[in-house]
Amino acid sequence: MAPRTRAWLLAFALLGLAASVTATYTHYQLLRHPGYLSFCDVSPTVSCSQAYTSRYGSVAGVPVALLGLIWFALVTWLAAAARRGPAAFRENAGSYLFVLATIGLAVILYLGYTSFFVLKTVCLLCLTTYVGVLGVFVLSGAAATQPMRTLPGRLAADLRTLVGAPRALSLAVLFIAAAAAAVVWFPRESVATPAGAAAQDLPPVTDAQRSEFARWYAQQPHVNLPVPNDGVKVLIVKFSDYQCPACAQAYLLYRDLLARYQTTNPGEVRLVEKDFPLNPACNAAVPRIVHMASCEAAVAVRLAREHGKGDAMEEWLYTNQAVESPASVKAAARDIGGVTDFDARYPSVVAAVRTDAALGALNNVHSTPTFFINGTMLAGTLPPQFFQQAIEIELQKASQ
Repeated sequence: MAPRTRAWLLAFALLGLAASVTATYTHYQLLRHPGYLSFCDVSPTVSCSQAYTSRYGSVAGVPVALLGLIWFALVTWLAAAARRGPAAFRENAGSYLFVLATIGLAVILYLGYTSFFVLKTVCLLCLTTYVGVLGVFVLSGAAATQPMRTLPGRLAADLRTLVGAPRALSLAVLFIAAAAAAVVWFPRESVATPAGAAAQDLPPVTDAQRSEFARWYAQQPHVNLPVPNDGVKVLIVKFSDYQCPACAQAYLLYRDLLARYQTTNPGEVRLVEKDFPLNPACNAAVPRIVHMASCEAAVAVRLAREHGKGDAMEEWLYTNQAVESPASVKAAARDIGGVTDFDARYPSVVAAVRTDAALGALNNVHSTPTFFINGTMLAGTLPPQFFQQAIEIELQKASQ
């Protein structure tokens, strides 16, 4: 491998490593402090937080940012070792990096698609890691001069050499142990603060961020939903899926915020919840099943409300998404919601769920959660500071 190629490989690896470390730190803060705002949360559509807290931000509960950090750490180690390792390893390093980069390229293509076309969000830290992966892919492809069919044999020989080198073996074992510990001990979604932080505890929003949000908010689509506001100044209509991780995040972030408005602005702010399960069994606008138990969950909440236990049912559904199935939801409806006739009532109640979903589809709801604040459409989970700003904008309009 040419010295210039090694230097550029190391530079791209270090670029991606720095971005991944920052991304992992950001995701950690979001899990520990749901109202956290990072420097890359420029606007609702240019936001790292939106990407990290979405269902695409983790794999089996492990943040993609942390997996990227481990990947870039390995690539950095290989790029650095290609300069001082044994001669045979230096020759093989390009092939090892190319294999890793090919896997990394497939991952970033998928993540890029979900970010730009599904979430419709630009994540600046993610883009930086994409540049790192692409750089490593191109350079390692040029450096991998030996036939790839011989790679298994060359890898076996290098592993034997590694076992015979105590220092290198110790470093490899340490790396594996550190990576495993990070995956095991990194916080999961379930340890996030169970309620939204108090308004006075939220990180402050700069004047520039407030101005940018106000401009963005004014440009969002506006529709006239056929939902009565009962005389309130701000009507918030929420279309959600009880198995949707982003919906759970919104529920936890906004619950206390909305409750405070009942004290500070009694009778002025109202939340109306609508069902939009991502399941074609009760939502004709959805082409495939995303959440297996979402129809049962929507019915469970409606039936639990009849027993005055709708809030408890919602709490259970949003905080137990990892274990939900149609059977477990029915059991929870019985034990938590006091529902004893779930199966008998299901056909009639799910018809109302379909009505909600049809209303959402008619008004261009494609993902959950989607909010309409006095008719202004907001797709996704905003940081609570911006959600609060949207309410304040509407309160100010109503007072003029």
